[in-house]
Amino acid sequence: MMYEEEQQPQMVRVLVGGDATKKLSSSSSSSSSWSSICNIEEAAERLEIVDLSGMSLESLPNPPLNLASICKLDLSNNNLQTIPESLIARLLNVVVLDVHSNQLKSLPNSIGCLSKLKLLNVSGNLIESLPKTLENCRSLEELNCNFNKLKKLPDTIGFELTNLKKLSVNSNKLVFLPQSITHLTYLRILDARLNCLRCLPDDLENLINLEVLNISQNFQYLESLPYSIGLLLSLVELDVSYNKIKTLPDSIGCLKKLQKLCVEGNPLVSPPMEVVEQSLHAVKEYMSEKMNADHNSQPKKKSWVGKLVRYRTFNGHMRNGSGSSNREEREGFIMSDYRSIDGLASPRYMGMFSPRRLFSPKNYFTR
Repeated sequence: MMYEEEQQPQMVRVLVGGDATKKLSSSSSSSSSWSSICNIEEAAERLEIVDLSGMSLESLPNPPLNLASICKLDLSNNNLQTIPESLIARLLNVVVLDVHSNQLKSLPNSIGCLSKLKLLNVSGNLIESLPKTLENCRSLEELNCNFNKLKKLPDTIGFELTNLKKLSVNSNKLVFLPQSITHLTYLRILDARLNCLRCLPDDLENLINLEVLNISQNFQYLESLPYSIGLLLSLVELDVSYNKIKTLPDSIGCLKKLQKLCVEGNPLVSPPMEVVEQSLHAVKEYMSEKMNADHNSQPKKKSWVGKLVRYRTFNGHMRNGSGSSNREEREGFIMSDYRSIDGLASPRYMGMFSPRRLFSPKNYFTR
C-alpha cells in the first residue's frame, strides 16, 4: 500500500509503488541528491511520487531516471529559476506538477507535452506570461497562477482547456480576462482578485457551472459589471468588494442560488447601502423590482406592420401609381386584387420577381 511519511527537514521523499518509502539526506549538493534518487534502481521503474520541496534547490540536472513513471512531482519552495525543457518533456504520465514558491520567470514550452496533467501550481513565482503550449494540456482541471506578474492570459485558453474547473489568477497584473474563458463550461471557481481588471467578458452566462466568482480588490480599475453576471445560474458566492462599482446590474435579482454577496468598499448607488445592510434577500428583491420597473417603463414599440402599410408597402392601390385611399391608414395587409400563390406562379407572371424587374420603375403587377 502506498503511503507517505511526514516530511522532515532537509529530506527527499521518494514514494514507490511497493511498501517502501526511500529517504535521502540533502546535506550534499542538489545535484548529488538528485543523482542519489536516480541510483535507486529497484525503485526507478515503479516510482510514482517525487517530493523535492523545501530543499533550496537552485537547478535541476537531467536525470537518467525513468521520468515517465512519475505521477506527481513536487518542486515547491526552492530557488529554481528555470526548469529544463527536456525534464518536463519526459514527464509523460504526470498528473500533478507543483512548482510554487520558486524564482521562475517562465515555464518551459515542453509543458504542452503533459497531456495527462490535471493540477498545475505555479503560484508565488515571477512569471509574466504563460506559454501558449499550455493549451495542449487538455486534461487540466486546476490551474493556480496566484502571486505572479501575469499581464495577460493566452487569448484562446478557454477554447482549449475545456476541462478546467478551478482557475486562480489572483495577485497579478491582469488588465482583462480573455473572452474565451466564457467557453469554460465546467469551471466552478474563478478567482481574479487583486489585479488591474477594467472589465469582465460578456457572455458570462455560458459558465453554467460557476459557483464562486471573486473579482474583488481591483480597486480604481473595475467600475462596472456586465449584465450577464446575473445569468450565472449556479453562482453561490459573488465577491466584488473594493472596486469602483456604482451600480450593480439589475439581473443580480435573478441569482436564485446566490448565498453570499460582498460589495463593501464600492461607491454603490444602486442598490443603496441601506438596502445592502439589510440582507442579501433585500438586495435581490430590490434589484428584481428595479428590473421589472425598468421593463414596464420602456415605451412599447409601434407595430412594424403599421409602418409598412403607412408607406403603402402592402397597399393594392399603389399598383397603379395613384395616390391615396382610406384603406391606406388601416393596419394590415391590403391588396384589393389578391391573387393566389398559384396564380403568381403561372406562366403569365414567370420572371416577374427577377432582381431587374423588382427594381425597375415599371410596375409589373399592372395588368
